[in-house]
Amino acid sequence: LSAYFCFLMAALGVTAGAHRLWSHRSYKAKLPLRIFLAAANSMAFQNDIYEWSRDHRVHHKYSETDADPHNARRGFFFSHIGWLFVRKHRDVIEKGRKLDFTDLLDDPVVRFQRKYYKSSVVLMCFVIPTFVPWYLWGESLWNAYFLASVLRYTISLNVAWLVNSAAHMYGNRPYDKYISPRQNTFVTLGAIGEGFHNYHHTFPFDYSASELGLKFNPTTWFIDFMFWLGLVTDRKQAPKEMIQARKERTGDGSA
Repeated sequence: LSAYFCFLMAALGVTAGAHRLWSHRSYKAKLPLRIFLAAANSMAFQNDIYEWSRDHRVHHKYSETDADPHNARRGFFFSHIGWLFVRKHRDVIEKGRKLDFTDLLDDPVVRFQRKYYKSSVVLMCFVIPTFVPWYLWGESLWNAYFLASVLRYTISLNVAWLVNSAAHMYGNRPYDKYISPRQNTFVTLGAIGEGFHNYHHTFPFDYSASELGLKFNPTTWFIDFMFWLGLVTDRKQAPKEMIQARKERTGDGSA
């Protein structure tokens, strides 16, 4: 349970934080929530908020081209993990320089996390998941470290990477059949709501990254709960009419 709690917290640091808040500005979060999401993002250990958001904006702008950091056209392995083993294609660097990321560094929370990123990762990703179970209920340091820290981190990385690989290759495309991103149920379950990828690439400004309703999207539930608490404002959504029109115009007819 402790390991799974850390998994959920780290996931929210990426999905609700680096992705939907800082990369896409799909909603606004007040300072306490931004601090929590930055800490959770350090627990995820997937690069700091600035670097993660920078790469993600480039990915959306130049999706499935050489300027895409994890171009799925280069194969499953490359888009999943291989892109982290090699130097970035020169197009990623050159075209990425043309985008504006000043809004990210205008946020003092982003600047603080970037400045102290290594220290925050050691604390959030490894020290706290290990020592809390040991101190509070007598778990062995061996179990706490290898389960709540190392195994949890390994699983969370691969689940996140599946959004770049599997969700760009396997699934249906009810919103835009002319782009690679797909709706992938397996990825949705693992990445707490990030597998509605055809929708997300069609309407990247939508805070839910999916059509609202009873569909499984814990990240959206979290953001809605924060809205109820008064910590979230200005949630952006695609109008139903716009969604339906896009389905009829470019969808593959699967939904």
